[in-house]
Amino acid sequence: MVFSTWIGSSPIHLYQLSWLQSQNPRTDESHSPMDSQIKHAIVVKVMGRTGSRGQVTQVRVRFVDDQNRYIMRNVKGPVREGDILTLLESEREARRLR
Repeated sequence: MVFSTWIGSSPIHLYQLSWLQSQNPRTDESHSPMDSQIKHAIVVKVMGRTGSRGQVTQVRVRFVDDQNRYIMRNVKGPVREGDILTLLESEREARRLR
């Protein structure tokens, strides 16, 4: 007996699905290298606007996992104090406003 399911607009049989999964195995232990670099930071203070047209906001953030570490970051889009940012790169600090 073959069970089938729909993927997109075409049916696919479960034996085909198991073959596809065996060709591209995923395990819970496999994480992308980017996952280990992601850091969460809370906006402590909005310093001001920067950019040629004021489209970037400069903020001071405090890391969630390291409460004693603060850095300055540039944020594009709406942001206010208390927001949580997901930083893909946490070593670089923004230059000060002029």
